[in-house]
Amino acid sequence: MGNPWHERFGSEEYVYGEEPNLFIKKQSNRLEKGKKVVCFAEGEGRNAVYLAREGYEVTAYDYALNGLKKTEKLAQRYGVNITTKQKDLIQEQVPVEEFDAAIMVFGHFSKQDQKTVFDKLVSAVKPGGIVMMEVYSEDQVRYGTGGPKTIDMLYDPVDLLQWVKGYKTLHFFYGEEERIEGQLHTGVGHIIQAIIEK
Repeated sequence: MGNPWHERFGSEEYVYGEEPNLFIKKQSNRLEKGKKVVCFAEGEGRNAVYLAREGYEVTAYDYALNGLKKTEKLAQRYGVNITTKQKDLIQEQVPVEEFDAAIMVFGHFSKQDQKTVFDKLVSAVKPGGIVMMEVYSEDQVRYGTGGPKTIDMLYDPVDLLQWVKGYKTLHFFYGEEERIEGQLHTGVGHIIQAIIEK
């Protein structure tokens, strides 16, 4: 079986656009400049490049080699450095307590793997570090403005509330937001956002 993400990112065009996700842009002031940030399931690099331009030391993980190549190309265009690593976030280990912050925007994983990836996001950051994520909720299937078409690949807010228990929750949102991100995320969608401190 081929890697559908590798194929999706195979075009010259940035299918999710080149601008950062609005949530990351608005909330990045919670991070200290110069700190080490890891971006999970980073795709074509729009958030990683934004954070690097803002002065963070950024590592981007993705399963698709084409996505990482585009991340490097975008970084080059803006004159910033990003460390890119091809990683299967379900099967492979991530460094433990190496980063000051970890972000994930629209990381699409099946229900059985979502908690595994969430736990790795948290384990990657040092104590006191920040984890930020924005994902589509199960309600998104009714909107048709992007994201997976099956409930199994979407997130339940009850699950996320369960996962963030025991951490300091700095922000939690469940509801509608407009996203104009390239050709594949456009219009009002139904999302979940969480920011926690480890």
